[in-house]
Amino acid sequence: MTKKSQKINSDRICLGVLAGAHGVRGLVRVRSFTQIPADLVTYGPLGDAGGDRVFELSLTGQGPKGQLLGRIEGVNSREDAAALGGQELYVARDLLPETENEETFYHADLIGLSVVSEDSIFGRVAAVHDFGAGIMLEVVGPDAKSTMLPFTRAVIPIVDIAAGQLVANLPEGLMPGGSPEEEQGP
Repeated sequence: MTKKSQKINSDRICLGVLAGAHGVRGLVRVRSFTQIPADLVTYGPLGDAGGDRVFELSLTGQGPKGQLLGRIEGVNSREDAAALGGQELYVARDLLPETENEETFYHADLIGLSVVSEDSIFGRVAAVHDFGAGIMLEVVGPDAKSTMLPFTRAVIPIVDIAAGQLVANLPEGLMPGGSPEEEQGP
């Protein structure tokens, strides 16, 4: 299961990102979004978003801040490794295992779902983020404004992938129409 997924299409899921160079011999730092970080390389060939480029990544150890260290075939210098910084690593969705039950899902499955509250649509999930303090959903409303919602059972008690929606208990001030304080301004 992925911890974070953005910029996904239905055929490919982002499982990690190359975070930059490590040392002078072409090693790369890798941020894995998989539940078990080292599993990043077990799902199949990693590539770019379009599937045009394949990265033959082998893990070599643990890096700083929980990142992994790895070697990519054909990358032999610090400059080559640094040039790949920010490159997202995707895998074909059909190579991932099926989820175990209806309470288990890939975070990538949340992107595009409607967020509903009290019989009104609050917005759609645009991205799923993990900034270190828990999973956050980036929800874009009908007004094109982006709101971050904590992905907790208290705020999102129901995830219904089949129905294409999340049911939210929105915190005070985020209810559709806004709070009186927001309407008055500073």
